[in-house]
Amino acid sequence: MPPVPILDAVTNTRPPRTAAFFDLDKTVIAKSSAFVFSKPFFAQGLLDRRTVLESSYAHFLFLLSGADHDQMERMREHLTKMCAGWDVSQVRSIVAETLHELVDPLIYAEAADLIADHKIRGHDVVIVSASGEEIVQPIAAALGATHTAATRMVVENGRYTGEVEFYCYGPGKVEAIERLAASEGYDLSHCYAYSDSITDLPMLSAVGHATAVNPDRNLRREAVSRGWPVLEFSNPVSLWARLPAPSSTTVAATAVVGASALLAGAISYRLLRRRR
Repeated sequence: MPPVPILDAVTNTRPPRTAAFFDLDKTVIAKSSAFVFSKPFFAQGLLDRRTVLESSYAHFLFLLSGADHDQMERMREHLTKMCAGWDVSQVRSIVAETLHELVDPLIYAEAADLIADHKIRGHDVVIVSASGEEIVQPIAAALGATHTAATRMVVENGRYTGEVEFYCYGPGKVEAIERLAASEGYDLSHCYAYSDSITDLPMLSAVGHATAVNPDRNLRREAVSRGWPVLEFSNPVSLWARLPAPSSTTVAATAVVGASALLAGAISYRLLRRRR
C-alpha cells in the first residue's frame, strides 16, 4: 500500500498525485528490449537467421548513437512486417519463460534505486516504451511499476495483422501519459520523466521535472540548454542479486520500506512464475 499523502499544513489539502514516467531501453535496461528476445524468438521459429542478423546490426547502431525519428519509423515498419501472422499467445509465453534469464541481469542498479525512491515517496511509476506491450508489461511488472504505456498491435483471431493500433513513440508517449494523467489524477507539472533519447523530448517537456539519462548527443545538448539534470547509469545488475541476506538484527522501518519498494515487482514476478 502506498504511503498516505500528508495534508498540506497551509491549505489543508492533499498534494496532487504524482507519477514518474520512465523510458525503458537504455534508461532502465542496458539493451533494446525488443532485441533481447530475438534469440528465443529465433529458437521458436518466429524469426529467421537473416532477421536476427539485421536486428543485431540495428541494436549495435542503437547502442552506438541512439535512434532518430527516421530510424524509429523504419524500425516500426520493419517490426510490423516481421511479426505479421505471429501467434500472440506464443509471444507472451516466450517472454514470460525467458524474462528472468534475459532481462533481469540488464536492469541498471541506478534505475532500480531511482524507482524505489519514487515508490517510497508515494509516486506511481510508469514505464513508457515504443516496444510492444507484450514485452513491456512483464518487464514493468518485474520492476514493480504501477502502469505501462507501450505500442499496441492490431490482433485478429489471436494473431498480429501487421498493423499498429497505437505507436507509443514521440507525440504518442505524450498522448499516453496525458490519458493516464486524466484517469489517475496526476498533475503533470508535479510529475517526473526520464529518458535517454532526443525522440522523447515531447514526453520530457510535458512534465515539471525532466531528467536525461545516458542521453544521446542531441538530448544532452537540449538538457544543458534547459537546465535539466543529466544522469549516467552504467551498472546493470540482477534484481535477485540485490536481495538482502537474512539478518538476525532488527531492521529499521525505513530499510523495510525501501526493500519492499525495490523488491515488490521481483517477488510478484516469482509468484506469477510459480502459478504457470
